[in-house]
Amino acid sequence: MNLTQHMLLGIDAGGTFTDFVLVRLEPVVSVEVYKTLSTPDAPEQAILHGIRAMGLEPHLDDDSLQLIHGSTVATNAVLEGKLARTAFITNYGFADMLQLARQTRPQLYALETPAVAPPVPSQLCLETGGRIAADGSVVLPLSDSEIAILLKEIEALEPDAIAINLLFSFLDGGFERKIEAAIQAQEAERFVSRSSSVLPEYKEYERGIATWLNAALGPVISGYLKALQEELGSTSLQVMQSSGETMAASTAAESAVNLLLSGPAGGLTAIAFLAQQQGKTKFISFDMGGTSTDVALLDGKIRTSNESSIASYPIAVPMVDMETIGAGGGSVAFVDTGGMLQVGPRSAGADPGPACYNRGGEEATVSDANLVLGRLQFDTALAGDLKLSLQKARVSIEPLAERIGLSIEETALGIIDIANEHMAKAIRLISVNKGHDPQEFILASFGGAGSLHVCALADAMGMRDAIVPVHGGVLSALGMVVAEQGRQFSKTLSLDTEQIDEQELEQQYASLVQRGIAQLASEGLPESMLVSNRSADPRYKGQSYTLNVDFTSIAEAVKAFQELH
Repeated sequence: MNLTQHMLLGIDAGGTFTDFVLVRLEPVVSVEVYKTLSTPDAPEQAILHGIRAMGLEPHLDDDSLQLIHGSTVATNAVLEGKLARTAFITNYGFADMLQLARQTRPQLYALETPAVAPPVPSQLCLETGGRIAADGSVVLPLSDSEIAILLKEIEALEPDAIAINLLFSFLDGGFERKIEAAIQAQEAERFVSRSSSVLPEYKEYERGIATWLNAALGPVISGYLKALQEELGSTSLQVMQSSGETMAASTAAESAVNLLLSGPAGGLTAIAFLAQQQGKTKFISFDMGGTSTDVALLDGKIRTSNESSIASYPIAVPMVDMETIGAGGGSVAFVDTGGMLQVGPRSAGADPGPACYNRGGEEATVSDANLVLGRLQFDTALAGDLKLSLQKARVSIEPLAERIGLSIEETALGIIDIANEHMAKAIRLISVNKGHDPQEFILASFGGAGSLHVCALADAMGMRDAIVPVHGGVLSALGMVVAEQGRQFSKTLSLDTEQIDEQELEQQYASLVQRGIAQLASEGLPESMLVSNRSADPRYKGQSYTLNVDFTSIAEAVKAFQELH
């Protein structure tokens, strides 16, 4: 939290609604909230509307206001395939790296698994020299003639962005930097990402995917934030990262892959803040919005993972560890070909939205079912002037009721029960499946639809306690206000715990800390305000998967790893 401003405005731009939480620090601390319908085709328009509605427009050109923004722009770009045309550069013989992937089959016994389109078309996958061995030695140098050939190929292909992923570049990124410098010296401006900068860790495929996504998202995020910043003038703008920290918007495009869970991370940060205020440690967060539901487990701190995935792509950068399912207030109910009632994952979104929004939507949704059952009041005002229509909700559910032979009310209850079961399954995945007893945790509900379902979910999981925070419908925006500004840096060291030189290891950690200090100093944070947290990813010899543990000493890290394994 930056206390140099008098007002902090958290903005969570979701798929259906855009939420605002304003914290005024002077003369006394006060909180204001606002919610408006999202504008998916131009997300900045909903943000500007909210700023005007809250009377903050006069403060856009002074230093009294800071904005902290979480968005689904990066996530939607990946899910919808609206990415920049990106060239992928790697070493000779490895052009098909991203297409070959890990050869894991989503359905092990399926005889005819449908072919998946490669992330980068083959004509955009380029090869060059600059080959490094596993020990860091140079196997094949990178000549000026090879760089010249690369530049001609790039000029002919005219990509918008370029991802560079040479083998073992996490040991030495010199060849990647040389290629980047040559590309940036050309007249055409292209967004360039280096794997040695994006994710300097072993596993070339995961590193390649992260680098490609960073490059492909870079122009998208850059264009969006540039348009937003132009409207905001000189107002300070921070962006929420997937790990739960914020960073300056001016550098966000360079780390675009770190924004994939920008919105959901805000809610988890808010729950961690509330847990600290209450002196509790064990929470399961349940964020049900208009489009999806996110659930996560907190046991003293926010858990992050580098084994997440989005749209079947492995995401090896740090992200809050959560399960996301297509069950929200706008999830569409339908009867399948077998005559069974189903709910989601398709959503009515913000436009037209559920039928009860009276904006042209005709399909029945979870929100319509809640309204029919009286769980929502028809005279409830949502997002400012949006009024609900009970008649439209009943009309939308009636065809489903006729098909399955039940009353409108019974069908509405079935829609709620099915949605609840989807969400209960997600809670089991992040608790029971990972060795945690949900009965030992408190269920913390937020999101616009969360409070309508929290009691049923607590009963289904045998949980004794559940909380619904004040203004739970905009809690993710509050999380952005209380989030800390920070960055995560990593480096791969292949070492045996019995042979590690502790002094050398301390030097490696110190070098990462210095990188963090320099980066945050460039974003306006003095070193006196900074703290660092260290972790390690140990594994047993012969295994390829790691577990993340806090690092204070080698002995403590080994002990924590063995207990977690």
